[in-house]
Amino acid sequence: MDIHAGIIAASILIVVAAVFVIRAAIRVMQSARKLSFYSLRRMHNRNAWQLFFFSLFLFSCAIWLPFYGEPIVYGYFPPSPTPSLTPTITLTPTITLTPTVTVPATQTLTPSVSETPTLTLTPFLPESIRTLFQGEVTPNPDALFTAIQFSNEFDGTNPIDPKTVFELPIQTMYGGFDYNNTIPGVQWTALWYRDGQLIDYETQPWNGGTGGIGGYTECTDPIGGWLAGQYEVQIFMGYEWKVVGRFIVLGAPETPTVTPTFTPIPPVTTP
Repeated sequence: MDIHAGIIAASILIVVAAVFVIRAAIRVMQSARKLSFYSLRRMHNRNAWQLFFFSLFLFSCAIWLPFYGEPIVYGYFPPSPTPSLTPTITLTPTITLTPTVTVPATQTLTPSVSETPTLTLTPFLPESIRTLFQGEVTPNPDALFTAIQFSNEFDGTNPIDPKTVFELPIQTMYGGFDYNNTIPGVQWTALWYRDGQLIDYETQPWNGGTGGIGGYTECTDPIGGWLAGQYEVQIFMGYEWKVVGRFIVLGAPETPTVTPTFTPIPPVTTP
């Protein structure tokens, strides 16, 4: 039992004792009425009143003890510090991504470019792209874009099974992202590069909301067609670069199979 519980228990016991003292005082008064002698009756009444005042004193102690007695006791017996609980660290499992590209066992694909992308230190908008701007709204400097996810399939909202390595042939490539703090009407631009050469672009006023999911850029007919190499997509809001995404295309484009056609030559007759 701690000090606080002991104080409460003592107050309850004092109240019980005061009740018994009051009962004793009532009995003494009742017995005094039956006495014939005045002096004895007066002495019993005096004892009854003493018991009654003593019960009032006990009630006062019972009320005083929880409010003022506990701090006094703590002055002589200071409370010991309560040990704090040490939080338990829960380990979060790390998800290991498994590549989805399966290379046939009978064919060894050799990348024609290095797997380490060449970083563009400061992406910028070419002057020829700037002349195409139509938006007149000032961009929000706090506009944010998530990392670009690439896929050659799209469900209308998000790229399907995004990855960073693809194989030819490719029809259309999609780059999906989420966005926030964007302003409708601001000119936004997506530049598509292959090995440092601009092969496609799109630039137009932003027609999305101020934040959400499902933003994307697409490329269907790049300059020179889809070739093996290292690709990079740069997204700008106004003149300010926001995010860069990269992917690699492996393999060689399919070449059509030419079926020779033989035309019979009629025999030559000698006159």
